[in-house]
Amino acid sequence: MIDSQLLRDTVEKAIQGTDMFIVDIRVSKDNNIVVELDSDTSIDIDACADVTRKIEAVFDRDVEDYELEVGSAGLTSPFKVKGQYLKNLGNEVEVLTRDGRKLTGVLTNVTDDDFTIEVPTKERPEGAKRPVIVNRPETLKMADCKSVKYSIKFK
Repeated sequence: MIDSQLLRDTVEKAIQGTDMFIVDIRVSKDNNIVVELDSDTSIDIDACADVTRKIEAVFDRDVEDYELEVGSAGLTSPFKVKGQYLKNLGNEVEVLTRDGRKLTGVLTNVTDDDFTIEVPTKERPEGAKRPVIVNRPETLKMADCKSVKYSIKFK
């Protein structure tokens, strides 16, 4: 069985000095290893290949056979770590809460346990004939959300 802690340490060492960060590392019972990385800028195939080579240098396939996949977290993948929230500050995100609410708004603040989005809401000011759209901040706990992901808009 692949040593998960040694694998995590190897990946951390491989990405040291870059702006990449670990999103997820999974090792199945069949020794299928999936390493998801993200970055504040971008991750190209060369960066993934470099991390793959560094993992393969530590884990000998002759000793223990495994399948290895190193890639970037997809653009439409739900956020899993704080780094993904920080990367998307100022961007529009879609939130699905555990109580079934679906919110869309601009991510404005992130702490260790929660985040704030500006949700556009229709409100009718007193004395006005028509409602106007007002951005209302809504702070949500990360634990109370089923998924949070980047909202893709095609214009």
